[in-house]
Amino acid sequence: MKYYPIFLDIRDKKCVIVGGGEVAARKAERLLDCGAKVFVISPKLSPEIAALKEKNMICHIAAQYAGDLINEAALIIGATDDEETNAQISRDARSKGIPVNIVDDPQKCDFILPAVVQRGDLTITIGTGGKSPALARHLREELEAKYGPEFEIFLNVLGGLRVKMAKNAGVGKDWFDALIRAGILESIKDKDIKKVKETVKKITGEEVEIDFN
Repeated sequence: MKYYPIFLDIRDKKCVIVGGGEVAARKAERLLDCGAKVFVISPKLSPEIAALKEKNMICHIAAQYAGDLINEAALIIGATDDEETNAQISRDARSKGIPVNIVDDPQKCDFILPAVVQRGDLTITIGTGGKSPALARHLREELEAKYGPEFEIFLNVLGGLRVKMAKNAGVGKDWFDALIRAGILESIKDKDIKKVKETVKKITGEEVEIDFN
């Protein structure tokens, strides 16, 4: 099976997690990071999810799973340890046309969740088609080592330059490569703000704001 890779905007949308354990907590945190309105259906909550509830970051439905609880959701994640419940979640979600993910059971999923390396707005994902989470984790760790926090700052610099450079006909299209060759990533890594600004000014003719916080 081939999965269609997609980045989905779920800001302010209802996203439902069925289950209240540690796995559900990790899924909730990722959804919250993306601005979703997270609903957790579970009679009991792990300490991690209970902490999110106490901070009013999630809506807790303290009940056993029932199909009507997922109405109008943008997506569903089934994270219970009960196979029958997970199967029912999958059937209900599909009958309502709601994308569903059942943790560790690709056959019951409409989508699977990749391993993620996050550097600000830079997102690198690794998928194995559900065949080997261990390989995905291994590759994620390699990528985390290779692409450090400097890439978040570099992306912000590029974002500030994008519109300006599109209008700047006097500069060639290879300015991005020139920045890389000039060692801008190393300068950012060293937190040498002066050098970064000088490099950008020399190559693009533009001023940029740099934030290392």
